[in-house]
Amino acid sequence: MTTLRVGGPARRVVAPSTEAELVQCVRELDAAGEPVLVLGGGSNVLVGDGGFAGTVVRVATRGISEDVASCSGAVLEVAAGEPWERLVDHALEHEYVGLETLAGIPGLVGGTPIQNVGAYGTEVGQLISTVRTLDRTTGAIRTFFAVECRFGYRSSRFKDEPGRYLVLSVTFQLRLGSLSAPIRYPELARALGVELGARAPAREVAAAVLGLRRGKGMVVDDADPDTWSAGSFFTNPLLDPADAAALPADAPRFAQPDGRVKTSAAWLIEHAGFGRGFGDGAARISTKHVLALTNTGEARAADLLDLARRVRAGVQQTFGITLVCEPVLVGCAL
Repeated sequence: MTTLRVGGPARRVVAPSTEAELVQCVRELDAAGEPVLVLGGGSNVLVGDGGFAGTVVRVATRGISEDVASCSGAVLEVAAGEPWERLVDHALEHEYVGLETLAGIPGLVGGTPIQNVGAYGTEVGQLISTVRTLDRTTGAIRTFFAVECRFGYRSSRFKDEPGRYLVLSVTFQLRLGSLSAPIRYPELARALGVELGARAPAREVAAAVLGLRRGKGMVVDDADPDTWSAGSFFTNPLLDPADAAALPADAPRFAQPDGRVKTSAAWLIEHAGFGRGFGDGAARISTKHVLALTNTGEARAADLLDLARRVRAGVQQTFGITLVCEPVLVGCAL
């Protein structure tokens, strides 16, 4: 049930297919004191070898409703269980602009605001207008406007309060047109052969993003264990300016609006001695990208955790920076 393909059994699995069923199911489980693991596409989770001694609720809701006007663009309300890639394809087909740089990301729509999923210069928080949720502490339905979601780099209020809010649907505000948003990511601009800040046909942008992601093993392929990962296992560190200045001169540095400086977790990992393909067991760093820890076919969760600890300790020893794990850990810890 996860893209890492590791983890022990669940005691029970249910898959509500309508919002009403989903809300009722989770309310009843919470009222009964049953441990609950809400699972979307399983693309950002590492489950321990002991499994989950409770009920796994797989979100299976579907649906995209839209309100389109020439002046305000397209407003899409999307069920949490809708596959993300289907939403991207829908936007491209109908010439709704904004999601093209997020092509190829695995998982479901409901997971995207939790992590404030982003890639190639775009974060979903820039495109979300509201997030409709079930507040599991009160049992009430609550809708958050984007400003209330506290979106940050791979963060949101939903991540800050884990388990409290069950995302039911997400509403996106997208521009109409066939040209992309301005290209903000140098690697993508080079792949498209355009200058930074230029626009390109949205379909071409999505195709270029898919090509880049495949080259990094970040598009899940059932036939290729080198893609059996949780995507980026560590987030890019956000540093105080003094800590950023202490890094080697050639370390990447990206100024942030809050005054901090972002550096590259991949650069730190590589320069700490952990290259592509690193590892001597069933869990290894991807041969395509050092941020992906992969299950080569027979790995256990413990093997992946051991590798993650080794990488994190090496970066800490070399640069004095503690990497932060991006996937949700269930029944295990680093």
